Amino acid sequence: MLRFLTFTIAAILLLATPAEARSDDKAKVSVGDVPPDYLGQDENGDDILATRQRGKVVVVTFWATWCGPCLRELPVLQGIRDQVGEDRLAIVAVNYGQGRKIYKKILEKTPDWTLTFAYDPRNRAARSFGVKGIPHMFIIDKQGKVASVHVGYGDETLATLVGELNTYLTAKP
Repeated sequence: MLRFLTFTIAAILLLATPAEARSDDKAKVSVGDVPPDYLGQDENGDDILATRQRGKVVVVTFWATWCGPCLRELPVLQGIRDQVGEDRLAIVAVNYGQGRKIYKKILEKTPDWTLTFAYDPRNRAARSFGVKGIPHMFIIDKQGKVASVHVGYGDETLATLVGELNTYLTAKP
């Protein structure tokens, strides 16, 4: 009887969870995959989509204001973006697990930055990418496939990141 009751409760909980949430919780984006299209929303509430960047190398990084390594990574990405230019490299910094009020403050404090800051209500983008911790970065090649994935950030990873970006930027479409 106890086994039947446990099974019944588990089945009810599974059926009560929307299919989108169940599949998102299991999602994990890997090298070679076509990434989820939705990357969050911009300051106007419009969706930011990966497919709109096709033909460019796209860096998608999930971060938060309370994450020290994230705060070291973002200025480096901004510097790389300044060197390469927006016609070849898009960088989307998806704010992870923080509210819209904090997102708006980030925009106010970085008016000269050319990164695209994305607000991710309810962590929809993070779940679809399989992000469980930050910083978590995905580099998408010109063909729209995940070329590399990086979890964490440190000064020792900078050379690897720059090397990968140079490889993807110079690759023929």
